[in-house]
Amino acid sequence: MFDPVINSLPAFAGFFATAVILLAVFLVLYVFVTPYREMSLIREGNTAAAISLGGAIVGFALPIAVSVVVSHNLYAMLGWGVVAGAVQLLAYVAARLALPQISSSIPQGKVASGVFLASLSLGVGILNAGCIA
Repeated sequence: MFDPVINSLPAFAGFFATAVILLAVFLVLYVFVTPYREMSLIREGNTAAAISLGGAIVGFALPIAVSVVVSHNLYAMLGWGVVAGAVQLLAYVAARLALPQISSSIPQGKVASGVFLASLSLGVGILNAGCIA
């Protein structure tokens, strides 16, 4: 009864560990690209920063999850991870070009800016995931 699960555990562990590493690398790059420090803002209770970063995390994770389901290949997952990260970073750059004040709005706690940025990240992540499938 548990044999299929036990036999699948090494593959699961490999994919899960790779996904967590990809997410960690993406987070480091994302907070490097943004001119404000999300983690410090979140620790201070800044809702806009929490919403914005949360949207970027989910927007990145969706294509990674789809790449696992579709490919069952760690190398393909890594490749799609690079693409997903680049797409999310480009979405942030596009948001800054469209709304230059967003760089100051998030640190000021303006929730509307956080919701917009999160929605953009989620929308781009969903489209990215759909294109992988």
